[in-house]
Amino acid sequence: MKDMPEENLLGDYLRARRELVTPEDIGLPTHGMRRVPGLRREEVAMLAGISSDYYLRLEQGRDRNPSAQVLDALARVLRLDDTATGYLHQLAAPRPRAHRRSHPRPRRRTVPPATAQLLEAIGLPAFVTDRTLDVIAANALATALVPSVRVGGNRLRSFFLDPAEQTLHTDWAHTAARCVAAFRRRLGSDVDDPRVVRLVGELSLASEEFRRVWARHDVRPPGTGPIGMNHPQVGELNLTMSKLDVDGPDGMTLAVYHAEPGTEDAERLALLASLTTGRPVRRPADVPDVSDVREADGSARTS
Repeated sequence: MKDMPEENLLGDYLRARRELVTPEDIGLPTHGMRRVPGLRREEVAMLAGISSDYYLRLEQGRDRNPSAQVLDALARVLRLDDTATGYLHQLAAPRPRAHRRSHPRPRRRTVPPATAQLLEAIGLPAFVTDRTLDVIAANALATALVPSVRVGGNRLRSFFLDPAEQTLHTDWAHTAARCVAAFRRRLGSDVDDPRVVRLVGELSLASEEFRRVWARHDVRPPGTGPIGMNHPQVGELNLTMSKLDVDGPDGMTLAVYHAEPGTEDAERLALLASLTTGRPVRRPADVPDVSDVREADGSARTS
């Protein structure tokens, strides 16, 4: 296994994103057969206003301290959005050497009591993960909605290695890719945690689709876009996932599935809740709005 200081995170990211941008995307003329996918290095350098040699040094990891202006120019050429541009700047920022070496395991893997109480009171499918997407707490409704969401499970493993998870999601490949992109954004340049290394290595060996998605270096905020499911008990659901940071060890995150009030999706989610708890179906308007979570639990804050 490579020692992390030898890795070239910035260069790997530039190369991966360069290969995803075509000359047509940015109005460059093309002539004859091109031997590389996406843009050539010299094309990126020209459009960013830097020398080809300097750009080559960036990709090869021989220069790891580009200016903010250079990074912004590269982001423009590579058609990065605000999230991806921020990630690019993060990769170029040096980290303290001691931090790169040491990743102690968390002393405890339990959620704060107030968060545990919130999981049971919220009336929506909700669960808590750590920074490696291990599930460390979940309410019964979350497990009823997605059976693999249970303590001890891992969301990335479930997406890519569990056929039942793949069948549940109507657009599994897209949803799984979004999960990977949010995971990579959350890690930033801090990918040398042994647990992260083991997880990525395991999934890279076991799943061709994971290898393909991981190699794209996509980053995006968590919980963006609808999540479609075909649930065996209540039928088709189109839900949104909201995520909140939770005070505690190891970067805990509270994830909540919810539906737009007044829709069939909200009614079906309420029906699933009644089937799970045995309580009468609550009207969708009675279900707490996820935006009120911060007021209900002082240990959570918007991510």
